[in-house]
Amino acid sequence: MGRGKIAISRIENRTARQVTFSKRRGGLFKKTHELSVLCDAEIGLIIFSSNGKLYEFCSESSSIPQIIRRYEISKGMRVLESNDWEQIQKESKRIRKETDDLQLSVRCYRGENLSSLHYEGLAELEKQLECSVNKVRARKFELLHQQVDNLRRKEKMLEEENQQIQYHLHHVAMLEQQQAAAAMVKPMEQQRMLEQFQFSGEDQPISSLLQLAPLPPQLQPYRIQPTQPNLQEFSLSIPDPSTYIW
Repeated sequence: MGRGKIAISRIENRTARQVTFSKRRGGLFKKTHELSVLCDAEIGLIIFSSNGKLYEFCSESSSIPQIIRRYEISKGMRVLESNDWEQIQKESKRIRKETDDLQLSVRCYRGENLSSLHYEGLAELEKQLECSVNKVRARKFELLHQQVDNLRRKEKMLEEENQQIQYHLHHVAMLEQQQAAAAMVKPMEQQRMLEQFQFSGEDQPISSLLQLAPLPPQLQPYRIQPTQPNLQEFSLSIPDPSTYIW
């Protein structure tokens, strides 16, 4: 029956955590030693337990300080000392060789100093140049498409702005026409009203139009109609002159 998978998380039980640390530390040191012997590698391993105790392992041909120092030099974190002349010479030769190779590659890419290359080298250089040209063209077409898309978006924005401006101008023109029509209607109405209320060939002033307009029946003032005397009754009341005796 196989072992089940263990969840990778912190072991809460202190005793179980310490037992697991001891077992896995021994296995790690064993694998590190095998890797160092089989592959001739310089390995330095430093472990601090949860209690702060230090455990370390190093290859037989080296030591932890030497490995740390080499790491700092390779990362540029430490300057070589004056007594490491051999190391300085090796590092200088390596840097000089890398610089020469880079300069040669640059000259070859420019089409210069091709006499030192054979057919295989020239074919490889041609292949690299074609690949580089294809990448350059792809990037160029990508930038062109981006520029075209930007121009199309700008054109669309300008068209929308132009439509809005045309709509606004049309709206303003309609308002101006309505205002002009309203301004022309008022004098015509006034002239028509004056023509309706002319008396005896004389134009009445506009201020008298309200006075000349007839009032509705419910607003007319009450008028007392004068009564005419009865002529028959008046004639009967006057005595006949023939009746008088002189």
